[in-house]
Amino acid sequence: MPTQPRFTDLTAPEERAFLIGLDNPGDGRWPIERSLAELAALAETAGAVVVGSASQRRKHPDPTSYFGKGRTLELVDERAATGFNLLIVDDELAPNQQRALEKLLDCKVLDRSALIIDIFARHATTREGRLQVELAALEYHLPRLTRLWTHLSRTGGGIGTRGPGESQLETDRRLIRDKIRKVRAELEDVKRQRATAARQRDRSEVATVALVGYTNAGKSTLLNRLAAADLFVADMLFATLDPTSRRVTLPSGQRIVVTDTVGFINKLPHALVEAFRATLEEVLRADLLIEVVDASDPDFVGQQQAVQVVLDELGAGDKPRIVAFNKIDLLAPGLRATSMPAGDRAVFVSSATGEGIDPLLGRVGALLRDQMVAVDAVVPWSRGELVARAKVAGDVAERFTDDGVRLSGHLPTAIAAEVQRAAPDAGRAAANGRRSRR
Repeated sequence: MPTQPRFTDLTAPEERAFLIGLDNPGDGRWPIERSLAELAALAETAGAVVVGSASQRRKHPDPTSYFGKGRTLELVDERAATGFNLLIVDDELAPNQQRALEKLLDCKVLDRSALIIDIFARHATTREGRLQVELAALEYHLPRLTRLWTHLSRTGGGIGTRGPGESQLETDRRLIRDKIRKVRAELEDVKRQRATAARQRDRSEVATVALVGYTNAGKSTLLNRLAAADLFVADMLFATLDPTSRRVTLPSGQRIVVTDTVGFINKLPHALVEAFRATLEEVLRADLLIEVVDASDPDFVGQQQAVQVVLDELGAGDKPRIVAFNKIDLLAPGLRATSMPAGDRAVFVSSATGEGIDPLLGRVGALLRDQMVAVDAVVPWSRGELVARAKVAGDVAERFTDDGVRLSGHLPTAIAAEVQRAAPDAGRAAANGRRSRR
């Protein structure tokens, strides 16, 4: 009887994740239930199935095993009960903590930073995005190489093993440091290209607005609504990583550039902030920030605090800002006016339905106008191109006169000065000044 052919199952085994974290109410961080819920969302975004979670109340993690000894041993029983094959820790682990947990539980152990880096790696699509994620991953794994190479690092000892050269661990560290230098050099090229594009925008007097906010707050959907664009959106954390810029026309006729930036998150790994600094410098260059807040999230205030931490780290915490409370279509009637702070720089919008978009654009125009210079001057007919630039770059009204086009309103400083110099009265005043000096 012929034997049946054997086929090897090449499908990856399902990753069943168990989550753990520390509960320390006095440290000013999120409640552990909220933090673990977000960690679960991150794990599901990465493709894992969450089968359980556990926490321990203590001020500081155990230096050896994160949890205390007794609570750590209970994880062995949890593994037997749930069958988890992946342990995810809500904080960043030291290498020795990671090794201890892996040895005890005989499964893969990841911390929050490694999980976020993995999600970034999945979602990076452009060359710049892949470089940024690669740099973050290299810098994260560099101090953790010991566990990867202990079986190769001078394991034998004794006769025949001594002499010049370097261990496998040292070789690997050197290669990774070389790779880090190479990736940083490539990102510097990207940074120079961004700086060139920024200078071109400055020369064209186009104001820039950056969308910032917590991940999944709806920034990409808002940009789609503002610019009638078709960016990828999904109800998941870090659906988009690569910054995208689109031109938007304000009600006054002024044209601006709006840039969607990478979303922030609680406990965002420092390595990712550093790796994405070239991208996040768009936030520093912006004339105005629109902070997009998910108004339907019960802890939107905590999300705003996490966003402020990253903005402060970037040096953009004090930039002019409008807070756009998004997703108001998901709120119950009556909550829109009572559950959130109001003010001159708070706008309530729905990127999905378009509600509140016109007031948001009006508020953007008003704040940008506050940063401009008031002008009232006549531009000669021969400078038609200057009139066209002024109408695009600022908020001005035009009136035709015998001498040219009279512009009244507000313009960026550079083009306002050019308009004043072009005015016939300015030319006559300059000539009179030269004659008087003679």
